[in-house]
Amino acid sequence: RKLLSSVKLQKKLKKNTILEGDSIERLSTLPDACADLVFADPPYNLQLGGGLTRPNQTEVDGVTDDWDQFASFQAYDEFCRSWLTECRRILKPDGAIWVIGSYHNIFRLGSIIQDLGYWIQNDVIWVKTNPMPNFRGTRLANAHETLIWAGRDQKSRPTFNYHSLKAGNDDLQLRSDWTFPLCTGQERLKEGGKKLHPTQKPEALLHRIILGTTNPGDLIVDPFFGTGTTGAVAKRLGRNYIGIDQDATYIEAAKKRIKAVRKQADEDIAPLPSPRKAPRVAFGQLLETGLLAPGTKLYCSKKRHVARIK
Repeated sequence: RKLLSSVKLQKKLKKNTILEGDSIERLSTLPDACADLVFADPPYNLQLGGGLTRPNQTEVDGVTDDWDQFASFQAYDEFCRSWLTECRRILKPDGAIWVIGSYHNIFRLGSIIQDLGYWIQNDVIWVKTNPMPNFRGTRLANAHETLIWAGRDQKSRPTFNYHSLKAGNDDLQLRSDWTFPLCTGQERLKEGGKKLHPTQKPEALLHRIILGTTNPGDLIVDPFFGTGTTGAVAKRLGRNYIGIDQDATYIEAAKKRIKAVRKQADEDIAPLPSPRKAPRVAFGQLLETGLLAPGTKLYCSKKRHVARIK
């Protein structure tokens, strides 16, 4: 019965689509082990205690939406445990999840992630080049957010395109501190002159995540899709996506945004292979074919070492 049920669900799985509704309910309709990656930007439960104004008395447009309101930490924990449980169910054995948050929620998320059996690969600090200042001057300006990258379980071997990330970092090993500006300018979706979504993430951040931890053709599930940043970058990089959101306005904006994205050519989105897997040629063959000759001097790239062929 389970096998037949799984086959039926697999046939119903429609990729590159946005599901409208509650994230937990919609996740429960997806089949087991169908996703290669989950990217989750859940409500932060900011616990804002009233409006915030700048020194010139203008109002700060913060996160005051109903979807970020929870009665207590316990209620928030129960919510997160439910959607994280569903995300783990839909991940393939070597699948992984990325979760982003601020100091308000990331530590609670990290604890739940470990309790559920995920295996943390890294935490990443997103350093914002243009953070919002602390207008009241009562604490440090909050200039970063934290991401957790975790495999489905301890035995998982998540995709990691190390050489692609290294090549994009001036051939230096990429570190766990990433510097990007907040989403601003033309990239920021607006309605009536105001930002459409209060926590829209920059495409550069999703580009690095998707490029580094998925392969072309993989399926990425985003249970808090918002205005579709994950879908837009996934399409551009030749990945598939399923987004979930309960706000019809966000969904409509995401559809228009993704429709305008052009997928890059297949040869341009393939991850760089490991040099260890490249074909090897015996040194003697270079001499036999005349490509090199005895007596030739070879130098290393920095010319610190020299060798002479005999």
